[in-house]
Amino acid sequence: MSDSDSQSPEETAVEEDLDSLVADLRRERDEYLELAQRARADFENYRKRAVREGQEALVRGKTEVGEAVLPALDSLERALEPDRGPAQDPVGPGREAEEPTGSGPAEDPVGPGREAEEPTGSGLAEGLALVHRELVGAL
Repeated sequence: MSDSDSQSPEETAVEEDLDSLVADLRRERDEYLELAQRARADFENYRKRAVREGQEALVRGKTEVGEAVLPALDSLERALEPDRGPAQDPVGPGREAEEPTGSGPAEDPVGPGREAEEPTGSGLAEGLALVHRELVGAL
Protein backbone atom coordinates (compact mmCIF):
# COMPACT_ATOMS: atom_id res chain seq x y z
CA MET A 1 0.00 0.00 0.00
CA SER A 2 1.16 3.48 -0.69
CA ASP A 3 1.43 6.30 1.79
CA SER A 4 -1.57 8.15 0.38
CA ASP A 5 -3.71 5.03 0.73
CA SER A 6 -3.04 4.91 4.46
CA GLN A 7 -4.17 8.53 4.95
CA SER A 8 -7.72 9.42 5.58
CA PRO A 9 -9.45 11.92 3.30
CA GLU A 10 -9.27 14.50 6.10
CA GLU A 11 -5.51 14.09 6.42
CA THR A 12 -5.11 14.42 2.67
CA ALA A 13 -7.18 17.63 2.67
CA VAL A 14 -5.13 19.08 5.53
CA GLU A 15 -1.90 18.21 3.73
CA GLU A 16 -3.14 19.85 0.53
CA ASP A 17 -4.15 22.95 2.50
CA LEU A 18 -0.70 23.10 4.08
CA ASP A 19 0.99 22.71 0.67
CA SER A 20 -1.20 25.52 -0.67
CA LEU A 21 -0.32 27.75 2.29
CA VAL A 22 3.40 27.02 1.86
CA ALA A 23 3.17 27.90 -1.85
CA ASP A 24 1.32 31.15 -1.02
CA LEU A 25 3.94 32.06 1.57
CA ARG A 26 6.75 31.38 -0.90
CA ARG A 27 5.08 33.63 -3.51
CA GLU A 28 4.63 36.36 -0.90
CA ARG A 29 8.24 35.97 0.21
CA ASP A 30 9.41 36.30 -3.40
CA GLU A 31 7.31 39.45 -3.85
CA TYR A 32 8.80 41.03 -0.73
CA LEU A 33 12.30 40.05 -1.83
CA GLU A 34 11.70 41.70 -5.20
CA LEU A 35 10.37 44.84 -3.49
CA ALA A 36 13.41 44.98 -1.22
CA GLN A 37 15.76 44.58 -4.20
CA ARG A 38 13.97 47.35 -6.09
CA ALA A 39 14.11 49.62 -3.03
CA ARG A 40 17.84 48.96 -2.71
CA ALA A 41 18.41 49.72 -6.41
CA ASP A 42 16.29 52.90 -6.16
CA PHE A 43 18.29 54.05 -3.16
CA GLU A 44 21.61 53.38 -4.90
CA ASN A 45 20.42 55.35 -7.93
CA TYR A 46 19.28 58.19 -5.66
CA ARG A 47 22.61 58.22 -3.84
CA LYS A 48 24.60 58.33 -7.08
CA ARG A 49 22.33 61.06 -8.49
CA ALA A 50 22.67 63.13 -5.30
CA VAL A 51 26.47 62.89 -5.43
CA ARG A 52 26.51 63.83 -9.13
CA GLU A 53 24.12 66.77 -8.60
CA GLY A 54 26.16 67.95 -5.62
CA GLN A 55 29.32 67.95 -7.72
CA GLU A 56 27.54 69.80 -10.54
CA ALA A 57 26.25 72.40 -8.07
CA LEU A 58 29.76 72.89 -6.72
CA VAL A 59 31.10 73.46 -10.24
CA ARG A 60 28.25 75.89 -11.00
CA GLY A 61 28.94 77.77 -7.77
CA LYS A 62 32.65 78.03 -8.49
CA THR A 63 31.89 79.24 -12.00
CA GLU A 64 29.48 81.89 -10.75
CA VAL A 65 31.96 83.12 -8.15
CA GLY A 66 34.72 83.20 -10.74
CA GLU A 67 32.56 85.15 -13.17
CA ALA A 68 31.64 87.59 -10.41
CA VAL A 69 35.24 88.12 -9.29
CA LEU A 70 36.93 88.36 -12.70
CA PRO A 71 35.89 91.97 -13.39
CA ALA A 72 37.26 93.01 -10.01
CA LEU A 73 40.54 91.22 -10.69
CA ASP A 74 40.77 92.94 -14.06
CA SER A 75 40.30 96.28 -12.33
CA LEU A 76 42.99 95.38 -9.83
CA GLU A 77 45.41 94.50 -12.62
CA ARG A 78 44.65 97.81 -14.35
CA ALA A 79 45.19 99.65 -11.07
CA LEU A 80 48.52 97.96 -10.46
CA GLU A 81 49.89 98.62 -13.97
CA PRO A 82 51.91 101.78 -14.53
CA ASP A 83 50.25 104.34 -16.80
CA ARG A 84 50.46 103.14 -20.37
CA GLY A 85 51.57 105.41 -23.12
CA PRO A 86 50.94 104.90 -26.84
CA ALA A 87 54.08 102.74 -27.12
CA GLN A 88 52.77 100.35 -24.45
CA ASP A 89 49.26 100.05 -25.90
CA PRO A 90 48.64 96.29 -26.38
CA VAL A 91 46.11 96.95 -29.15
CA GLY A 92 48.55 98.94 -31.24
CA PRO A 93 48.55 102.40 -32.75
CA GLY A 94 45.58 103.32 -34.90
CA ARG A 95 43.50 100.32 -33.78
CA GLU A 96 40.68 100.21 -31.30
CA ALA A 97 40.15 97.56 -28.67
CA GLU A 98 37.33 95.19 -29.42
CA GLU A 99 34.29 95.38 -27.22
CA PRO A 100 33.33 92.09 -25.55
CA THR A 101 30.44 90.33 -27.22
CA GLY A 102 27.82 88.00 -25.86
CA SER A 103 25.89 88.22 -22.68
CA GLY A 104 26.99 87.60 -19.17
CA PRO A 105 28.97 89.15 -16.37
CA ALA A 106 31.95 89.99 -18.59
CA GLU A 107 29.75 92.33 -20.62
CA ASP A 108 28.56 94.35 -17.63
CA PRO A 109 31.20 93.96 -14.90
CA VAL A 110 29.64 96.57 -12.63
CA GLY A 111 26.13 95.17 -12.65
CA PRO A 112 22.79 96.41 -13.88
CA GLY A 113 21.76 99.89 -12.88
CA ARG A 114 25.23 100.99 -11.75
CA GLU A 115 27.82 103.08 -13.53
CA ALA A 116 31.42 101.99 -13.73
CA GLU A 117 33.68 104.12 -11.62
CA GLU A 118 37.21 104.51 -12.89
CA PRO A 119 39.97 105.60 -10.55
CA THR A 120 40.81 109.28 -10.95
CA GLY A 121 44.53 108.68 -10.65
CA SER A 122 46.92 105.84 -11.09
CA GLY A 123 47.18 105.26 -7.37
CA LEU A 124 46.78 101.89 -5.79
CA ALA A 125 44.22 103.18 -3.28
CA GLU A 126 41.78 104.22 -6.00
CA GLY A 127 42.21 100.89 -7.77
CA LEU A 128 41.65 98.92 -4.62
CA ALA A 129 38.58 101.00 -3.81
CA LEU A 130 37.20 100.24 -7.27
CA VAL A 131 37.90 96.53 -6.85
CA HIS A 132 36.19 96.57 -3.46
CA ARG A 133 33.08 98.27 -4.88
CA GLU A 134 32.90 95.78 -7.75
CA LEU A 135 33.30 92.79 -5.44
CA VAL A 136 30.64 94.06 -3.06
CA GLY A 137 28.32 94.71 -6.00
CA ALA A 138 28.97 91.27 -7.53
CA LEU A 139 28.32 89.33 -4.36
